[in-house]
Amino acid sequence: MRHLIQSVHMCPNHVTEEEYTSFRAENPEWTFNHLAVDYRNGNIYLGAVNRIYKLSPSLEVQVSHETGPDEDNRKCYPPRIVQPCSEPLTLTNNVNKMLLMDYRENRLLACGSLYQGICKLLRLDDLFKLGEPFHKKEHYLSGVNESGSVFGVIVSYGNASPDMLFVATAVDGKPEYFPTISSRKLARNSEEDGMFAYVFHDEFVASMIKIPSDTFTVIPDFDIYYIYGFASGNFVYFLTLQPEMGGGPATGSSSAGREQVYTSKIVRLCKADTAFNSYVEVPIGCVSGNVEYRLLQAAYLSKAGAILARSLDVAPDDDVLFAVFSKGQKRRPRQASQDSALCVFSLRKINEKIKERLQSCYKGEGTLDLAWLKVKDIPCSSALLTIDDDFCGLDMNAPLGVSEMVRGKPLFSDAADKMTSVIAYVYKNHSLVFVGTKSGRVKKIRVDGSSRALQYETVQAVENGPILRDMAFSSDHHYLYVMSETQLSRVPVEACGQYSTCSECLGSGDPHCGWCVLHNIKEKCERSLEPRRFASDIKQCVRLSVHPNNISVSQFSVTLVLEAHNVPELSAGVNCTFEDLAEMDGLVEGNLIKCSSPAEKEVPRIIVDKGDHQIVQLYLKSKETGLAFANTSFVFYNCSVHKSCLSCVSSPYQCHWCKYRHDCTHDPRTCSFQEGRVKKPEECPQLLPTDRILVPVNVVKPITLRAKNLPQPQSGQRGYECLLTIQGVEHRVPALRFNSSSVQCQNTSYSYDGMEMSSLPVELTVIWNGDFSIDNPAHNKVHLYKCDAQRGSCGLCLKADPLFGCVWCKGENRCTLKQHCPHPESQWLEHNGINSKCTHPRITQITPLRGPREGGTLVTIRGENLGLDFREIQGNVKVAEVECTPVREGYIPAEQIVCEMGKAEKSQYTGYVQVCVGFGECRPEFMAKSSKYYYFVVPRLMHLKPSRGPVSGGTVVNITGSHLDAGSNVSVMFKDQPCTYLRGGQWITCRSHASLHGYGNVSVSVSVDRAHLQKDLRFEYVEDPTITKIEPEWSIFSGHTPVTVTGTNLDIIQTPLIRAKYNNRETLNLCQVLSSTSMLCQAPELPISLARQREVPERPDEFGFKLDDVQALMALNNTNFIYYPNPEFEPLSPSGVLELKPGSPIILKGRNFLPPTNSGNGKLNYTVLIGEEPCMLTVSDTQLLCESPNLTGRHKARVGGIEFSPGVVHIASDSPLSSTAIIGIAAAGALLILFIVVVLIAYKRKSRESDLTLKRLQMQMDNLESRVALECKEAFAELQTDIHELTSDLDGAGIPFLDYRTYTMRVLFPGIEEHPVLRDLEVPGYRQEQVETGLKLFGQLINNKVFLLSFIRTLEAQRGFSMRDRGNVASLIMTVLQSKLEYATDVLKHLLSDLIDRNLESKNHPKLLLRRTESVAEKMLTNWFTFLLYKFLKECAGEPLFSLFCAIKQQMEKGPIDSITGEARYSLSEDKLIRQQIDYKTLVVNCIHPENEKSPEIQVKVLNCDTISQVKEKILDAIYKNVPHSHRQKASDMDLEWRQGRGQRMILQDEDVTTKIESDWKRLNMLAHYQVPDNSVVALVPKQVTAYNSVNNSTVSRTSASKYENMIKYTGSPDSLRSRTPMITPDLESGVKVWHLVKNHEHGDQKEGDRGSKMVSEIYLTRLLATKGTLQKFVDDLFETIFSTAHRGSALPLAIKYMFDFLDEQADKHNIHDPHEKVCVILITWALNCFLPLRFWVNVIKNPQFVFDIHKSSITDACLSVVAQTFMDSCSTSEHRLGKDSPSNKLLYAKDIPSYKSWVERYYSDISKMPAISDQDMNAYLAEQSRMHMNEFNSKSSLSEIYSYVGKYSEEIVCALEQDDAARKQRLAIKLEQVVAFMSLES
Repeated sequence: MRHLIQSVHMCPNHVTEEEYTSFRAENPEWTFNHLAVDYRNGNIYLGAVNRIYKLSPSLEVQVSHETGPDEDNRKCYPPRIVQPCSEPLTLTNNVNKMLLMDYRENRLLACGSLYQGICKLLRLDDLFKLGEPFHKKEHYLSGVNESGSVFGVIVSYGNASPDMLFVATAVDGKPEYFPTISSRKLARNSEEDGMFAYVFHDEFVASMIKIPSDTFTVIPDFDIYYIYGFASGNFVYFLTLQPEMGGGPATGSSSAGREQVYTSKIVRLCKADTAFNSYVEVPIGCVSGNVEYRLLQAAYLSKAGAILARSLDVAPDDDVLFAVFSKGQKRRPRQASQDSALCVFSLRKINEKIKERLQSCYKGEGTLDLAWLKVKDIPCSSALLTIDDDFCGLDMNAPLGVSEMVRGKPLFSDAADKMTSVIAYVYKNHSLVFVGTKSGRVKKIRVDGSSRALQYETVQAVENGPILRDMAFSSDHHYLYVMSETQLSRVPVEACGQYSTCSECLGSGDPHCGWCVLHNIKEKCERSLEPRRFASDIKQCVRLSVHPNNISVSQFSVTLVLEAHNVPELSAGVNCTFEDLAEMDGLVEGNLIKCSSPAEKEVPRIIVDKGDHQIVQLYLKSKETGLAFANTSFVFYNCSVHKSCLSCVSSPYQCHWCKYRHDCTHDPRTCSFQEGRVKKPEECPQLLPTDRILVPVNVVKPITLRAKNLPQPQSGQRGYECLLTIQGVEHRVPALRFNSSSVQCQNTSYSYDGMEMSSLPVELTVIWNGDFSIDNPAHNKVHLYKCDAQRGSCGLCLKADPLFGCVWCKGENRCTLKQHCPHPESQWLEHNGINSKCTHPRITQITPLRGPREGGTLVTIRGENLGLDFREIQGNVKVAEVECTPVREGYIPAEQIVCEMGKAEKSQYTGYVQVCVGFGECRPEFMAKSSKYYYFVVPRLMHLKPSRGPVSGGTVVNITGSHLDAGSNVSVMFKDQPCTYLRGGQWITCRSHASLHGYGNVSVSVSVDRAHLQKDLRFEYVEDPTITKIEPEWSIFSGHTPVTVTGTNLDIIQTPLIRAKYNNRETLNLCQVLSSTSMLCQAPELPISLARQREVPERPDEFGFKLDDVQALMALNNTNFIYYPNPEFEPLSPSGVLELKPGSPIILKGRNFLPPTNSGNGKLNYTVLIGEEPCMLTVSDTQLLCESPNLTGRHKARVGGIEFSPGVVHIASDSPLSSTAIIGIAAAGALLILFIVVVLIAYKRKSRESDLTLKRLQMQMDNLESRVALECKEAFAELQTDIHELTSDLDGAGIPFLDYRTYTMRVLFPGIEEHPVLRDLEVPGYRQEQVETGLKLFGQLINNKVFLLSFIRTLEAQRGFSMRDRGNVASLIMTVLQSKLEYATDVLKHLLSDLIDRNLESKNHPKLLLRRTESVAEKMLTNWFTFLLYKFLKECAGEPLFSLFCAIKQQMEKGPIDSITGEARYSLSEDKLIRQQIDYKTLVVNCIHPENEKSPEIQVKVLNCDTISQVKEKILDAIYKNVPHSHRQKASDMDLEWRQGRGQRMILQDEDVTTKIESDWKRLNMLAHYQVPDNSVVALVPKQVTAYNSVNNSTVSRTSASKYENMIKYTGSPDSLRSRTPMITPDLESGVKVWHLVKNHEHGDQKEGDRGSKMVSEIYLTRLLATKGTLQKFVDDLFETIFSTAHRGSALPLAIKYMFDFLDEQADKHNIHDPHEKVCVILITWALNCFLPLRFWVNVIKNPQFVFDIHKSSITDACLSVVAQTFMDSCSTSEHRLGKDSPSNKLLYAKDIPSYKSWVERYYSDISKMPAISDQDMNAYLAEQSRMHMNEFNSKSSLSEIYSYVGKYSEEIVCALEQDDAARKQRLAIKLEQVVAFMSLES
């Protein structure tokens, strides 16, 4: 529930470890409502649905107080707790509507929504309920269910008079019951009758205002919502949001079409006004940038602070009101806007406005302007009086409204993330405002003026918003508490730690942040007052500059001068650091620091492809703190990276180009020729831009290039060459340098492969001296070309670039260079030549081939020689004899014409396409005619489907018809909206857009070119689908499980899809629509990678539906869809093949077969196939049981989207015999046949009889089987439901621990209530002094170790010293030594050491050591643990033990329990199991509280087979649920009274005159005997002597009744369990035996002795399993707590570790060896035996009444014994061999014991790994324990009890003391004789 995010402060003015802490709702439906912080101690009070919490400042729960849910109905007025209500009652949540701190009386006012809004008064310290007034109408504040529409303000009037509570609330349509605003008395005494009474109330006037009923006739849903309230000066203010009434009834009526307009107001009342004459309300709002913000969301009253005060023209201590408004005036607009604004109001100015209005009204100007309160306008009355600032109104001109709105100053607005809450405080004169938003963020805003608001930080405070209105600061203002509905978070007010640099820190705008220049982040800013050590303004940040700021990588140890500004005094010295390259000392001279650049080996390597430089941060480090406090960028550059002159000299660094060396360097001195140095780009050798260089292929031609600064090669240098790269191959051509500005590539021909390209641009480089390239900044290229490539027709040839010089050579019909055409010039055609017109145009393609007669179709004609100029074809195109006008944009010379069709006549149907090229008359050689026809058609429409779709669009509409593929352009319009389409001959499909006109029909029109198709097609836009319910709300990771979706309008979607999004990946799955309100979907898989599939459920980031274009359902907000891990199957067998006998079931094992859903019924649909055949399944969480259809085949399991094949099943026949064996058998069989025939004849007679017997047995077996199956099924079903019930019922309602003294007494002296050691010593007065002296001396002896050891050894050696005496002595010694535990421990260690020695001498197996408590030492050890483990029990182990006890008790009581024998239907113990089917029914009885008849009845579940005594016990358990057993009423002192209708009352008893007696068996009366129905009313009343239902009282004698009661008490006590025979005592007077549910069979009455019913009684043992399963979690919890070394924040008790180590030591000392077992096993055995099983825990597990104040019944005792036995088995090291004859309780936990054993082993290994505890630490701990429980026992009484043993064995003890050397030295025998003398001294 809690997560911490640690972060560190780096901007160190507050240096703290901040933490974000969270508290989450324990139930997601119990949302949070209100928050209050106690400013005195920082405690937080949180009001939620059904709970009030008290939390510590760090959000740990201290107390929670339950407020609901409860039976209620909002229509019940007065509520049902006052008088019965006829409305149906349901379990209703209690919403917290108001949470106020009443500091004066140290109490909390918590008002809820239940019972018409009653309030509780809770003590602040522990939330103890001080009062809950509910019986008067003033106690009902309002039945409204919203938490945010009520506000209360407590007003104090000085010490004498009590406080007042001003309450303002929405009334939810019940104005007659609840005033909307009132002032109430807040009585000192929380239970006082007058609590919440109106301050003033008479016939005409009261301190309240109600909304008149007339208002509701105008606006039926009128209400006033109160957003905020506060007291300031003499006034109380409330801020409201309420519907605007308008001018009168007509205009204000909220007609169906219009939306209600709301307005925000501030209401003011005088604190002292009892008649509410001072009521004034003023509209408030805010306008920012022409947008009106009028809907109040939240507000907060704060002080202005000096900076803001100047801007608002008020004093710094004046109150200002920060308010958040959302845009507009419509509370629930159709288009929800997120736009909101933060505004500020000066309270002084609001008051001035009110004063002005009061003055004008009392002059008689205007009306009262309060439309909601006075439906007709009432004019102001004039009166002569002075109205000052504190004027509180008269009974005239009141209440008053102000019509003119007070405008706040807008500070900040946000259109994206709506603001929902606000809080503010002043820090260092700055006003800081914290605003919560809808998305869960907190915006931190610094308000320095009305136009200067800076949002300086935004924090995500809660996971899912919105943030609720209530926010609060911690008492020290270090934290802000904010909450959403399910999460309360603590957010640090400042987060300066996030800023890592001075400029970030001081530029953040957070006034909390300052920068510590030299110091570390952990400590405060030392010497911060010295100059320039602490910066609080960005101008004070350290600035650093360096000169030079760049050097070449080939320069080393250059001196750099750093100039620093704003540095503190640096006398301690500084270091200069070049990142991780180098660090050296800096020389400080004033504000200059000198450093040298890195040495050669430290300079960075600059790699060529990373550019020519590297930027390195140069840091200044203070030697004082070792930290960098300033840095600047420093550049290392490398000139040699540049390989061309231009890039070299254009570099921003000092780079020079050596022309003759073709090299870039930073040092010009390395250039050999002076004239070879280049510094400027103009001086670089380079080629100049030229026109296109065109070179025809295979023609020899030189290429001349213009250039400048071409170097003359020096001696030894090679000349120039041209380098051309053609299709990846380099061609080098010699070149000639004419002069420095010209170069020519020599005569050469070039070519390239392929005819796909008509020209090829080729890269050209000029180089000299082999590889020195000349720069080519213009990127000059050579263009190679071929005339005949891609120019196969005359038109294409003449269209080529005229510079190519291509001509169409007619004789050869190809395109070629002029010089290559062998024919005379008259046979050429060339562009712009004499012959320049190509003949024989040709048409190759026409689209479309069909179009409408109306024309407008664009026809595209493709072909050859279609003219070279658009004018040549203009007006020369006809299609099917219809003029077609060419379109210039579509014309491609020679290749394509696009023309637009004119209109065709009716008579025209089809024809050719005809084109003529040229001007004027058309000659045949320039005419082209198509081979295909063009047709005129009439497109027609028929249907449109579907005819309706969502208003958001996205519907794919299919329009059918004919000739719909004709023409070139189609337009489909939905009214005036176009639609994107696809089309074919008989169809058009198009996708609808969102409707611009809302719902309703639109006409759909289709036109093809200029043809408008006539058909009345309509499409209806209907409301978008909605989703109301998804069931189930879960799936598995792989999806594909069925999900039923309920909603509206689902049938209008064609292909609905369900979607999930996780980690930015989306998955979809299909849905099938069943009706308009439901569809069945297959859940989408969760896109989670298989490797990451965790074993925990995951929620998708988004879950929703893709329904056409409906955006609202893409991601649902209100779903809790969850994904559970996939089922996982194990293979059938390692080999993958499973051999089975016919008819055997197949068990598939795995996990996650049943998802653990909240409702507990997560079932998946499994299909298991064997081959192709499915099989019948039974499913549990880890197994699938498949009834095999006896088929061999591959086994497949399917679920959701998973298919798994666990292996092959092979069914083996029963007789796998070989053929030889069969032949042998056949031969032997032949011989046998003769013999068999003879036998058969004799046998036949017999077999008829045995057949009959067999059939009878078969039937009996079948009956038996079906009964077993039914019983098992029932048990399993009960198990599932019960686990859920138990865990939900056991909430930690206070555990009744016994106090230390009672606990120790019950363990040390079990069964003795008032032991002498608790009382003062009782001695006759005359002997008192001697005895006390004697005991004092004896006490000194007991504190002498030599004496005590000798005393104990001597006693143990005596024959008459029984086991009981040993236990008694050990307990008494420990009570005496309780105050000296160190000494006691020392003695104990000696005794244990002796015991181990003795044990080894007598050659006993070490395993038997400490197994039974046979010595005083062992018993003392138990007592030692008893003392030292009390704290551990209370803090850790107590809770699971108590839970286990409650769970057992509750589970046992769910079924019948025999009141006489103690047997139960549910049991862990076979001996205590009812082995019969007992029919019973659960009843609910409503019990009246015996101590308070008025309080609500308590519902108690009982069984109709319970005896009256059992019912009384259950009722007492329910009434005193959280009361310790010893403080409760006793059942025997009470009578059960059944109250029937009309005042009839009847006492029910276990025995009375109506009791049934059959053949000397008397059955106790049960509820069924009296025929008590469900929901009866009963009461427990003090015991009556007379019984109503006794006909004659003398028939039931009191003696027999009391005798029976005693008997009941006795059977109920655990000791009666020792015998297996139930306690059934015949009635001595009459010989009648008493029974309840089962008669005891040992009384010889058992008629049904047949074997069948014995077996049937064994069947009921399945119930043991059911009960065990139900209780498993509680047993596991207990064992886990005991066997773990770290418990819930409390360490392993020292005592355990200490004793463990001591025994370890002993084992090492004796060096025990055992050939068969390792030493460690024995050590563990010792430790286990000494401490765990029998010693302490078993005792506590079997007897929880030693630890808690409870009553343990016999059945509970029996079950606890089974758990204790399991505990012992888990701790035992020997292996348990279990067979079918083992006792059931051992079998029951057989499977669990190995895992418990592993816990035990882990526990011991953990303990042994822990560091040893020193004796010093242990002694300190023991001394502390002694001190805490110093005076629990009376040591004189204990000594006196121990002395009784001295009296008994005084001679033996004295004798032993005389023989012992140490004792002789100390003369102990003499001292003991002195004691004896004192004690036996007669007066």
